[in-house]
Amino acid sequence: MKAIAQDAYGSADVLQLRDVDPPPVGDREVLLEVRAAGVDPGVWIFMTGRPYAARLAFGLRRPNVAVRGLDVAGVVTAVGARVTRFRPGDEVYGTCATGSFAEQATAEEDRLAVKPAAISFEQAAVTPVSGVTALQSLRDGGVRAGRRVLITGAGGGVGTFAVQLAKAYGASVTGVCSTGKADLVRSLGADDVIDYTRHEVDRDGPVYDVVIDTAGNRPLSLLRRAATPRGTIALVGGGHAKGRIMGGFQRQLAAPLLSPFMSQRLRGVTARVRAEELAELSVLLESGQVTPVIGHSYPLTDAAGAIRDLSAGRYPGKLVVTI
Repeated sequence: MKAIAQDAYGSADVLQLRDVDPPPVGDREVLLEVRAAGVDPGVWIFMTGRPYAARLAFGLRRPNVAVRGLDVAGVVTAVGARVTRFRPGDEVYGTCATGSFAEQATAEEDRLAVKPAAISFEQAAVTPVSGVTALQSLRDGGVRAGRRVLITGAGGGVGTFAVQLAKAYGASVTGVCSTGKADLVRSLGADDVIDYTRHEVDRDGPVYDVVIDTAGNRPLSLLRRAATPRGTIALVGGGHAKGRIMGGFQRQLAAPLLSPFMSQRLRGVTARVRAEELAELSVLLESGQVTPVIGHSYPLTDAAGAIRDLSAGRYPGKLVVTI
């Protein structure tokens, strides 16, 4: 089968289109004919091996899994002996461990959900990591009806989901983004937009019950000035390209240590894609309350270009590779 793979860490230049063997199917796994694969910062981290601390998990000298890609949407072609939720022909989406930038991939049963009929394979493929991360950030922040919520990076992958989810929960939402993304963020339901090229997030003072920082590059002191004295600050991501060792993720790691010494609650968001979270997202996707934002689509042969554009922040929302 065709796949985008690499033998060493580095820039997008290390990625190659190759013929590789289809992955074996475990007892609790399904084999997918991949239709589309999402592009997120995790793909960049796996490709570059940065921040270096991440190599402890996925390979010190080179990636343990050569094929890139995590988010996936496709059609089940075979199931393992102990799989009970799916059968060949089912259209599904979720995450896979064998790499989704490929014609075929395997995924654990509990990391998948049935694809909502109302959305395309491309829309489904960009949902799992960013959608679940946004969902978890709202849970950690205690977002609910009547609360004022500030979302930084509102025009990005996680941010576009977070804006729509917060509105679905009945919150009042202010999105922070660049001038070029302001109209998009408003169209997603944001009640107000702060253009960060003109104003900082504390423009209105300490008025937000919840601050969700998806951009990962603002000082905590600045975020605190935007939150109410008893508000919650949810730190999502860490600025993956900043810092060789931790890449900015030290903010999330430090959150539980710092929170007891503040009047405001500080939460470091970590999200794990599971069937339960995907099922919750599926209801909102099917109803139209949440619509994935796809900034650009790429063929498998240009997966490297997708990652380059992701790193450059060239497009709003999510990028997708079609197979």
